Amino acid sequence: MARPWRVAIVGGGITGLAGAVRLRDRAPAGTEITVYEQSGRLGGKLRTGELAGGPVEFGAESFLMRNPAGAESSAVALIRRLGLGGSIVHPSVGQAALVVDGGLRPVPGGTLVGVPGDLEKVAAVARPAADADRDAGRPLLGPDEDVAVGALVRDRLGDQVVDRLVDPMLGGVYAGRADELSLVTTMPALARAARTTHTLVGAVRAAQAAAPRAPGAPVFGTLAGGLSTLVEAAARESGATIRRDAAVRELHRTPAGWRLTVGPTRDPEHVEADAVLLAVPARPAARLLAGPAPDVAGTVGGLDYASVALITMALPEPELPELSGFLVPATEGLLIKASTFFTTKWGHLRRPDGPALVRASVGRYGDEASLQLTDDDLVATVHRELSKVLDTALPTPLARHVQRWGGSLPQYTPGHLARVAAVRAALRDAHPTLALAGAGYDGVGIPVCVRSGEHAAEEIITALGGSAA
Repeated sequence: MARPWRVAIVGGGITGLAGAVRLRDRAPAGTEITVYEQSGRLGGKLRTGELAGGPVEFGAESFLMRNPAGAESSAVALIRRLGLGGSIVHPSVGQAALVVDGGLRPVPGGTLVGVPGDLEKVAAVARPAADADRDAGRPLLGPDEDVAVGALVRDRLGDQVVDRLVDPMLGGVYAGRADELSLVTTMPALARAARTTHTLVGAVRAAQAAAPRAPGAPVFGTLAGGLSTLVEAAARESGATIRRDAAVRELHRTPAGWRLTVGPTRDPEHVEADAVLLAVPARPAARLLAGPAPDVAGTVGGLDYASVALITMALPEPELPELSGFLVPATEGLLIKASTFFTTKWGHLRRPDGPALVRASVGRYGDEASLQLTDDDLVATVHRELSKVLDTALPTPLARHVQRWGGSLPQYTPGHLARVAAVRAALRDAHPTLALAGAGYDGVGIPVCVRSGEHAAEEIITALGGSAA
């Protein structure tokens, strides 16, 4: 009788846990799945906490409801698979604002991550360069070309559109700079349209038309019980053995599969596995790949990350606008790059006579010095800047929480997806039972991470001689 498969998953974030659930669902019965998480907590950047007696997200706050093709996103599909579909809730307020010249202006409609499909709609926020987006008789991008988002938009529409619209939008998601982030990775729909369209405005419209959204259909969702309930359900339903505080320090090929070295140097544990799914950020993944695949490790380790801090405050009866929050262009000179009015945006978090929960994000790529401030100084600065932007003296917080996410947001430079494809092709040829998954390779956001983990699990099933169908 054949011995059951043994699969090791390194990383207990949502990517690794989604991979574990997919293995449980599609691998042969009896497959032994073990998740190794170096910290004491599962979920990675999904972390629900408590502030002033109510739940609040200290990491990711929501997920996209639909994928680029218009079907249910991988996050929603996993949530339904785990029996949590009834807990999905949507924002009560969807309108966000931009800080422009020190004041709040509504984010204009008709844009794609800030890139306008209608120049008149953005005129109140940014003045597009006159007649810059002319049809030159050829597509904006070649068949395999990738460029920085900022370079393309500056060339076609001018600096203000980048600085006041695109850069803060991308900064809110990636904590990065439009002038350094890959168009193909961060805005794939626009990149596809740009390969056949002659103007940027035309490419935006084509990308929007290719992914129509039903009027009134919610774009984002979260879970009423907090996103940590997704983590807990995935860990439980996977049936995996969960090893917390279990750092995997080395990975070596053996004639039968893989050997993992787990735990401290003074008392290491050696574990055998038939396949390994690496669901950790690029740098720890590169360290583990250094032995079996040194060339691949060099490429993987070259991916850089931005660090951020999330400052959440519970405020007694503040005067807040009816907005989900606001984004801040770097040109405004503020420490804050984005803010979310949690109890305005998410109706299920509102409590009668309860405090308002407001969160601000601090930290842009290349500006980590701002994160050297103490927690108290971060809170004081954020409180002062919020009061300034809202033009009102906010009350003293009843409670506050500072969550630092060091090296948490991947920075995808042009050519990123091609480099990842080459890495995976090399691994598939030399080590088909070793798979990479996660935000560092495939993009940010819960649906992308879930899909990445599931796809890696299916590759492992195929490599071990099974069927992922």
